[in-house]
Amino acid sequence: MLKRIITSIVAVGVLLPILWLSNTLVFPIAAAIVTVMCLFEMARCMGLHKNWALMLPLYAFALAFPVLQRVFVEDMYVAIIAFIAACAYVVYTFALVIWSHGKLSYNNACSHCLTSFYILLAMNMIVYVRDFGDNGKYIYLLIFMGAWVTDIFAYFTGVFFGKHKLIEDVSPKKTIEGSIGGIVFCAISYVVLGLITDAFFGCQANLIFLAISGIIMAVIAQVGDLIMSVIKRHYGIKDYGKIFPGHGGMLDRFDSILAVTLGVSLMCMFSYITGIRLI
Repeated sequence: MLKRIITSIVAVGVLLPILWLSNTLVFPIAAAIVTVMCLFEMARCMGLHKNWALMLPLYAFALAFPVLQRVFVEDMYVAIIAFIAACAYVVYTFALVIWSHGKLSYNNACSHCLTSFYILLAMNMIVYVRDFGDNGKYIYLLIFMGAWVTDIFAYFTGVFFGKHKLIEDVSPKKTIEGSIGGIVFCAISYVVLGLITDAFFGCQANLIFLAISGIIMAVIAQVGDLIMSVIKRHYGIKDYGKIFPGHGGMLDRFDSILAVTLGVSLMCMFSYITGIRLI
């Protein structure tokens, strides 16, 4: 427990300056670095991390697209280029399957493409949410709050009140009580952020929308966590890495964030289409 707490404090100390500089290129560059690390950990999990022909194009995409998203924030060019690049990479990957003489299997290629695109899309959308309208500088905080508030309070609620297992064959330590606790506190944290932005920054947050969003994002966060747990169990590993003592690898810390990012992105799009204000 002490190791986990110390690691968390150090991680927060690194994260806060990046969030403070989120309006600069520091933020997309940090997102790009995290994306590369997540892709490497997933590839290592599948035994593909030494296949440089497969991985180098992905690393190039990971380093380029978050920065391009920031630079060309008002243009559709990034989305179009990303779509073309994704299609080209699928063809390239299966070409490698053909000429690998059995070293790269069809099943591994499919799993690799699916998980890699999931990671790439989610990490790129973090920059999209940060740059979403005038209040993106507040809205993107919902990503980290949705993931980590849910995780922290689900853990402690489960420790003190957990009696009924959630999905034991996937994650034996998670409980229904912990899941409910994470959902409740995530919704509360979203409302609190809305109140703070109203009181100190002159925003007009829709507190009901925020509360509902908090419930939805907490569920998505837990699903994202379980998705990565399923993959770990399938490949027979405990953690994706050891970069965070007591916590595991980058993917072990960003498993919920990947899912919540996509959820918040859809929430932003819904807000844009309907005109319902979020913050």
